[in-house]
Amino acid sequence: MRALIRRKTDGGRADPAPSRWAWRLQRLMLTPGVRLGLRAGVPFCVTLLAGTLYLSDEARRGHIEQVVAEARASIETRPEFMVNLMAIDGAQGELATYIRDSLPLDFPISSFDLDLGAMRKTVTEISAVKSASVRIKPGGVLQIDVTPRKAVALWRSDAGLSLIDAEGYYIAAATSRFARPDLPLIAGEGADGHVAEAIELMQAAAPLGDRLRGLVRVGARRWDVVLDRDQRILLPQAGALRALERVIALEGAQDVLSRDVARVDMRLNHRPTVKMTTEAAEEWQAQQAAFGTGNR
Repeated sequence: MRALIRRKTDGGRADPAPSRWAWRLQRLMLTPGVRLGLRAGVPFCVTLLAGTLYLSDEARRGHIEQVVAEARASIETRPEFMVNLMAIDGAQGELATYIRDSLPLDFPISSFDLDLGAMRKTVTEISAVKSASVRIKPGGVLQIDVTPRKAVALWRSDAGLSLIDAEGYYIAAATSRFARPDLPLIAGEGADGHVAEAIELMQAAAPLGDRLRGLVRVGARRWDVVLDRDQRILLPQAGALRALERVIALEGAQDVLSRDVARVDMRLNHRPTVKMTTEAAEEWQAQQAAFGTGNR
């Protein structure tokens, strides 16, 4: 029986079949993961080990950093990447000077050293600037395009006189009322939040000419029109423009504001009232007293 299952050999030669361990090794080498590890993992580990050993020397690291820095500098300082001057469009006078002072740049400078986003933020944070764009033009020009805020009124507050735009944004401080006589004067708490309404009222009061002094926001809810001779037109919270137009029409028909009137109160639409000046009231009382004595 043993002779029947024994593998016969041809002429006594060794069996060419691989051993069990050789067969397992061959099967292992056919595994995709093992083949990938030998093809990529082993070279990577050897390279990493060699690089680590090479860079462990501080002198070698310093030399490499110096070479990289010199290569970068040679590229960044090429003429086509250099910025030689700054051009500002849309801003003039003090605003242009203030923008230049806010961006202290030492020209020529490499464009790689300029943070255009940060520069734009710096310019737009200036109160007199509404919007701005910053770019580098061909020829080495740092171009700054500015849209300035336009002053439409003078606002008198606890902090003093300020120039404000149509949206009520602060532009700059004003030295005095006569610094901008072309602008209307508004005052009072919350007046800067209702500039558009104030401008509309000032335009409606234009027939009053030089007598108009300005508008005062009262109680952060309504307006008083201030005239010379300390006269005032008290406007209601709602329908202020229509009430003012009624007073202008009344002035044109009966010269009410040309008389000794201190206040024209339009806060009650159905019952406008007129208050006389103190001198006129005293004179009127004196006349009434004299008239009454004469009748006796």
